[in-house]
Order: sequence, then structure tokens, then C-alpha cells
Amino acid sequence: VDVGWSLATTRAALEHRAVLTGDTTITSGVTTEGRLAVLFTGQGAQRPGMGLGLYEQFPAFAEAFDAVCARLDVRLERPLREVLADGTGLEDTLWAQTALFALEVALFRLVESWGITPDVLLGHSLGEITAAHVSGILDLDDACTLVAERGRLMQALPTGGGMLAVQATEADVADSGLDIAAVNGPESVVLSGDLEAINRYAAECAARGWRVNALAVSHAFHSALMEPMLEEFAAVLSGLTFSPARIPVVSNLTGAVAEPGVMQEP
Repeated sequence: VDVGWSLATTRAALEHRAVLTGDTTITSGVTTEGRLAVLFTGQGAQRPGMGLGLYEQFPAFAEAFDAVCARLDVRLERPLREVLADGTGLEDTLWAQTALFALEVALFRLVESWGITPDVLLGHSLGEITAAHVSGILDLDDACTLVAERGRLMQALPTGGGMLAVQATEADVADSGLDIAAVNGPESVVLSGDLEAINRYAAECAARGWRVNALAVSHAFHSALMEPMLEEFAAVLSGLTFSPARIPVVSNLTGAVAEPGVMQEP
């Protein structure tokens, strides 16, 4: 009924219209109920004021958002809501990652309050921590610790790195001299490395007719340039408690649903 009403009342009343009818069967079969997946984004999707409208409208969102902020604020120099409201520093790695985590958790709890439970979870980069939390692998305290420390350690690394999205296969970019940070599809990869090398390779890709997009990042995330932080990051992980997942999570590493025990090992 809602769809019919919308079709009848919201389309432009144009002077000329055409209607096609047919009786040929295009598809046939018995429909089956699909499965629901929830994907959590990584760094780069943040924007000033995000989620504040939902905070005012939905108590479930506000309660979850406040719970995350209460745990993150003790680890941050400024209240997270203040940074979100004015946008100052939101492009910095630490603030971007903590803000996105708070938003993602609150969004999930809001949807959950409506009685919706996904069949599987997937998180891109930072979003994998959100997936680990809402699936039950990490409690909120440990998840907030991990997000804050991960952001702090990444931001402390020297700048000068870059990332490049390329419409090409893994095999196509094998000679790039850069690290493959992500494989988003059969012909969609993200490269990461030294900024000068990124710029040179972007020009090569353009000459080959490949679509490229330089990502707006401060560091070469998911590359060998992150290695100086790994020892301290491992120490952070060793202090966390990992539990079995209540909702299956797709691993960023394998691209498949993580087997029991895989995401419980730091």
C-alpha cells in the first residue's frame, strides 16, 4: 500500500507518459527469505555532527552512544561529543576512529531495539572492531580500549604515506611495489605505501586507462609502514578478553566467516 501510494503521489506529473504491458514470464520459482548482513565502515566516512540527529530522536541510540563516550572520554583529551559537534580534528586518525566506533555501536543498538538481528557481521578495518564488539567477542570496555589505543598508535606514526583505490585485479597491481591494503572485489583493490610511490603509480594507472582514487588519509594504513606500532599494539591486545562470537563475523584477513577460535586469538 505504501509503495502504491508513493508511486501515485510522488512522481512528477509529466505531460507525456508511456505504459508497457506484457505476459512473458521473466523469472519463476519459489522465493526464499534472504539473510541479513550488517557492514561497519572504516576510517574516511566520518563527518561533523554525524549521529546527533539520531541522538535527539531515539533513546536507544542515545543510551548506547553515551555508554561508548563515557568509556572513550577517559582515554581522550577532549569529550568525543564536543569533537563531533564542532568537527575540529575529526579528520585526525584518533578522533575519526573513536567517533566512527561510537556511531556504529549506537546505530547497531538502535536497530537491535527494533527487534532486528543480523545473520552475519562484517567490518572494514576499524569496523571489524565494532563487529567484534556487537557479536560478543569483546565487551564494551575492552573494545573502547582497543579503538582508542589503535587510533593513538596509528596517529603517532610519521606521516608521508598514502593509499590508492584502483580499478584492477590483484594480479594487475602485483608489480606496483606497494602493499595491497584491501581487496574489495575482483577488480577493486586498495594500495598503500610511501606517498611519492603512490603518486607515481597513480600516474601509471591513469596511463593504462585504469580508474584510480587517492584516498584522503594521513598515513599508509594496512601497509608495512604500520610495523613500528605492532609491538605496543600487541601488548594492548594481550590485556583484552576475547569471548566466543554470538553472531558470525566475516574475517578481513580471509574474506570468509571466521571459524570458532580464530577471532579469539590476539
